[in-house]
Order: sequence, then structure tokens, then C-alpha cells
Amino acid sequence: MTARRNARPSVKAGAQVRFRGVKWQVVALSGQTIHLVGPDGGGEAVLAGYLFADPGFSVIGADVPQAAPQWGLFETAPAAAREKALAWQRHVREVECGLAGGPGSTGAVREQYDPERHTLAEREQAKAEELTALGFGRVSRTTVQRMRLAYRKQGLWGLLDHRTTRSSSPTGRSDERVVAAVREALRRRRGRSKGTINGLFPLINQILEDQHGPGTVPVPSQATLYRLVTTLARPGELPSGPVRQVPASVEGRAFTPAMALRPGEQVQIDTTRLDVLALFDDGHLARPELTIAVDVATRAILAAVLCPSATKAVDAALLLAEMAVPHPARPTWPDILRMDHARALPHQRLATLDERLAGAAARPVVLPETIVVDRGKVFVSAAFTAACESLGISVQPAPPRAPTAKGIVERTFGSINALFCQHLPGYTGSDVTRRGPDTEKDACYSVTQLQDLLDEWLVHYHHRPHEGLRHPMMPRKALTPNQMWAALVAVAGYVPVPLTGHDYLELLPVRWQAITPAGITIHHRTYDADLLAPHRGQASPVAGRGGKWEIHYNPHDVRQIWVRLPDGELTEIPWIHRDHVHRPFDERTWQHIRTQAVDGNHGDAEQYEASLADALDQLMRRVHSGHATTTEQALLARTAHLPLPAARDGDHGTEAPAGSPAQQATEGNDDSIDDLDNLPDDVSPAPATGFGLYNAHEEADKW
Repeated sequence: MTARRNARPSVKAGAQVRFRGVKWQVVALSGQTIHLVGPDGGGEAVLAGYLFADPGFSVIGADVPQAAPQWGLFETAPAAAREKALAWQRHVREVECGLAGGPGSTGAVREQYDPERHTLAEREQAKAEELTALGFGRVSRTTVQRMRLAYRKQGLWGLLDHRTTRSSSPTGRSDERVVAAVREALRRRRGRSKGTINGLFPLINQILEDQHGPGTVPVPSQATLYRLVTTLARPGELPSGPVRQVPASVEGRAFTPAMALRPGEQVQIDTTRLDVLALFDDGHLARPELTIAVDVATRAILAAVLCPSATKAVDAALLLAEMAVPHPARPTWPDILRMDHARALPHQRLATLDERLAGAAARPVVLPETIVVDRGKVFVSAAFTAACESLGISVQPAPPRAPTAKGIVERTFGSINALFCQHLPGYTGSDVTRRGPDTEKDACYSVTQLQDLLDEWLVHYHHRPHEGLRHPMMPRKALTPNQMWAALVAVAGYVPVPLTGHDYLELLPVRWQAITPAGITIHHRTYDADLLAPHRGQASPVAGRGGKWEIHYNPHDVRQIWVRLPDGELTEIPWIHRDHVHRPFDERTWQHIRTQAVDGNHGDAEQYEASLADALDQLMRRVHSGHATTTEQALLARTAHLPLPAARDGDHGTEAPAGSPAQQATEGNDDSIDDLDNLPDDVSPAPATGFGLYNAHEEADKW
């Protein structure tokens, strides 16, 4: 019987050990103390723990001890791999000691594996031939030697086929340059508002082009990029929307999707706050309000208007004009965004019907037949319904508390946030859980700049395939809104709607006023012109209005009005002090001037109005010089074209309390009902830069 091999080395008297890089001999053991003699004859007593802890300690001449079996890892291997490793263990033991069970086991030693008669190399060769005959494949002596050394070093774990235990890389076989780009994109997005995973793909492509050049690194599929982003993102970095509960009013209600078979058959309009911070004219950051109109048949966004403050009825009415006329292409836009370069649109045939389409943007033009709106105050106002009536549009209010009635426009808001908003600085996310901690520090765009970007993005949107648009002859192919519009226009036809300056004026709010010998007086403002001479003190030919005349006004700029004379045309009448006040102002600004004015004798109406005009001019000068109060700054910011200087520190302006004599001052001919007479403090007109109208004829000339 051979001695047991691979036993744990032991320190005993007469053994030689290596300690501190020197060869020592053990001469005696006394409890935990080991007495050593060095090569120079000097002796030393060392504690056993201190000796074994030396990094270079070893027992000279002893076999390398076999590692402890890693049973935990061994159990993770597949069953077939474990069975093969156990079979190799018996063969390796037989090569080393002649017995398959290892040293000390029972059984007879086969002749070709007898250590007394054959060398280790001969036994390895014999085992290789035996394993080849048993069906292990072509096993060489080198393979047997490698497995034997692995078993001595790692035990049973070394005999496993580690291809079955190799842990897969989190990134798989993806290009390391792509992985680095994904990590960089996640780093740049860290600390900002969370968007969608697809929103990272353009940034990843841009990083690859900047670092390696265009087309150098092949971009993997979207599925691969999605997996990489999901794998490499830190906890909490991926978008995770809040749990949304179904309202009780919607639960159990049948949902019927809106259907339309021709452009304009049904158009859905809605308003929401955009998920992007914008720099308002008064210098503060806030989310502007977005109003869009979506055609159900083509899924085209016919119009989209941004307003810094709450959308007014006049803004919604002017939105109708945006839908019915072609949108002019900007000179800086690429040619592919122009209708005459869009292959999907029949621009040549349509241009013969409407010459404005030749230089228009490549997006659908639709005159709505029916508009579906919610029951918001803006969309049920008299101004909006009258504008729809003048254009032959039917207004259909949605049922109360039924968001599914306008499901298409609601879903379009989500597309705008995912495809447009999340790529802009100042993106706030759709809820507080997705908002970055430093969103306010981003270099945000102004409302006007956002409107320009949105207008250009809308043209790109209409070139993008929409999963909800299918052609009957190609049901598997998703069409773009432009392609769907071209297909339906060929069947339903196209009717051009020429809107002129007169049409824009008709969409403005209306009030009724008398023409006095001094002109038309509204809130201590006198509007007069020479052409009113034949009508001064005369009653209007319109019956039922007490002799008053039809007046159209722009609530964002009250420096002029338009009166309908007997010839039926709306004629512009300027404010007599318009040349003295060169900037637009709204009714709230004028009411503020009247409130701050010193009470005096209003018998001299001309002098009182001149004093108010001078006070208004002084207010504008203070604002532009930075000496205005905070209240004055906010008033003028609503109608300013450019950002105004900030109010100086220490200026605290307050308005006169409600019910003061200045606020109670009224004119004799102001007994008509007017929305501007009762403007609430928390509602401010939209600024002129958002969707104002200063010269209707110039506006019409743009088309």
C-alpha cells in the first residue's frame, strides 16, 4: 500500500521550514512554541501562530496541499457537468495512487496504474488511452496531466468544465465603445429629470459620432440599446412612473375609440401645461401652457400654440386660423421639411388649387368639420363658439369627467413629452418622481424660442410612422400623418380656405359702444379718427343694441380698436394718445394706472386721460430703466417683446385696495357686459409674444 499523497503538511521535529525567507530546521516543539535552528547554528523560539502567519512560510519537501472542496460552487454547475467531474476524480486518483477511491481505500491496484511498477508519465498515458476507448473523446496524456494538476490545486472544482459555470457578462458581447457611450449618456443624464429610455438613444449616437467619427462604430439595434441601458443604469435612474388609479367615474365604463374617415371629420382640442420650464419675459421660470388640435383621421397636429399664462378665448379662436391655412416654411429649415420636397404629399396637384402650398411646411392642412373639446371655460366661451360658427365648424363638448372621449389628443400630449420635451433643457418630467434636483439651473429657452422649436419639430413629427395609421391595402405598414393625409385627400378632396386680415379681425372679441362727439370712449381711453365724423352721435344701424356700434378689440394690445361701419367693414380706430405710448399694453396695466392715479376732478375728461397716458409712459420708462416696482414689472412683462430689466432691490409695489375711488371710476357708456371689466387678479392676459395680434393685415400677409 502506498503512502497517502496530498496530505496536509505537518510541522514536526526534524522538518525543514522556510521562515522570513530563511531555511530553518524544527528541533523541538513545546506547547505553542516551536524551536528553530538557522543555517548559522543560531536558534530561535517562535509561536506557532506567528510562524504560520508569515507570508513566505512553507514546509520544505512537502506536497502542495489540495484545496478544500468548493461544494457551494460545485452545486451550481449543471448535473451533467458534475457527473463528468466526479468521473474524472476517480480516474485522476487512480493515476496518482493506483486506487480510484484514493489513498487508504480498499480494492486491487490494476497493473498499468501500479506506482511501484510504472512511472507517473506511463500511468497518465495509460489513462488517456483508456478514456479514449471509453468514449471521452480524443484524450491525450497532456489532458490527463492538466486535469490531475487542476485537481491537486482546486480539488473537485478544478475538474469541472468551466464553460458551464462561466458567468455571463452584463453587457454580453456588445462593443465596448457602445458600452462606454451608454455609461457616458447615463452620466450626463444623472441629476436631471427622467425621460424615457428611448430618449437616450439620440444622445448615445451623438457620443459615438463625437468620439469615434460618423459611421465608425456600428450602432446596435434598439432592443440591444434598451437592454444595455437597463443593465448599466443605477437603481432609481430608470423611469418609473407613479401608480395611477383609475377614477371611479371611468372604472367600468366602455371605451369606444374615436373613428374618422376623412381629414377634418373630427378634430380634438385640449390644453395642458408643457413639461418644460421656460424663461418668461419677467425673468422667472415656469411651465408654459400648450394648446394643440389633433385630427383623428390622420393623427396630424394641425396647430400647437404656447402661451405663458392661461389660454384666453381669443387665443383659442385664433388657433382655428392656424388649422385652416398652410404653415409657411422658415427660411432656415432644410428642404425636406418643405411641402414641395416631400415625396409623400401630392404637392404639385394641391399647389394648383392653393398657391400658398408651394412654400408651405410639409404638414397637413385641414378645415375641421367637428371639434371635440372639454368643458373648459375657454372652449365654451362666446368668442370661441362664434369663431367656430363663422368657419362652419360644429363644436361637440365631451362628457364631463370622461378623459377617454378625447383619448387621441391626450395621448398626443404624451408623445410630445417623450419625443420633444425630454430633449430640452429645463425638462421637468411628467411628475415629481422624475424631476431632477437642479432643473431650474438649466439654460432654459424663452417661450418664443420654444414656439419656434416646436413649429420645426411638428414638421418632423408628420414624417414619423404612427402605429395607429394603417392603409387598407397595406395593413402591416404604419403610415406617417403626411402619408395618411395624402391618401385621404385623394378621396375626400382639398378645399382651400383663404383667410385674410378681415378673417383675423372677425375672430377678435366683440363689445358694443356708442360713438360720441368725442369719439369712442372705453375705460377713460378715447379712440377717434376723421372717418368717424359722419357717425358721431349717430345710432348704429344694428337693431337691438340700443344704437351702439360693434367694436372688436385685442385684449393683449388696447392701443387700437376696430369698429364696423355701415359699409360692413371693420375699420381700425387708434387711441388718441397712441403716438405717446409706443409699447403695447393690456387692460390690466391700464387699470393699474387708474388705481395709482391721484383722485381729482374728472370733469375735465381730456386732461384726466392725458394724465393717465403720461403716467403710463412714465411707468414704461421706469420698467426699462430698472426703477419699477415688482408689481409694475409683472404688469409690463405680459406684453413686452424683450426681457425687461429686473426690479431693483427694496422696491415693493402694492396696488390700491379693492373698492378705492380710482377703481370705482366708470364711464357713462360702459354699461355693456365685457369680460375685461371683471378680470380676476389671478388671471392675466397672454403676452403678445405668445400669440398676440397687433396688425391683422400684416399677419394675413404672411400667408
